[in-house]
Amino acid sequence: MEPAKIDLLETYLSLYINHFEVLNNLDKENSPYVILDVRNAPKEVKKDQIKGALALPAKDLAAHLDELDKEKIYVVYDWTAGTILGKQALLILLKAGFKAYELGGALEGWKGMNLPIEALQ
Repeated sequence: MEPAKIDLLETYLSLYINHFEVLNNLDKENSPYVILDVRNAPKEVKKDQIKGALALPAKDLAAHLDELDKEKIYVVYDWTAGTILGKQALLILLKAGFKAYELGGALEGWKGMNLPIEALQ
């Protein structure tokens, strides 16, 4: 057994939340989750988002922390799991004392599983 690797992997995995945990709470009136679309692109480029997500670009997140509810759990997502905006947003939220996760698989994984999205107007 390699304890250092196991500890690192457990910490890494603790930063993510499963699609279905979020999906199961998506339509609940008192859902503990708020989904944040942190992509730094205009809606014309984005075209769609996860159903019910709040668009708050990672570049603007730190300036809007006072508008967020510390009683909620924030789930951030970016285009793909390989991009860094979700990780940057997660770091900002965690450092500010919020409960937060990055969505496992990001938007790409959500869409790949045909989960609910909505067009941006």
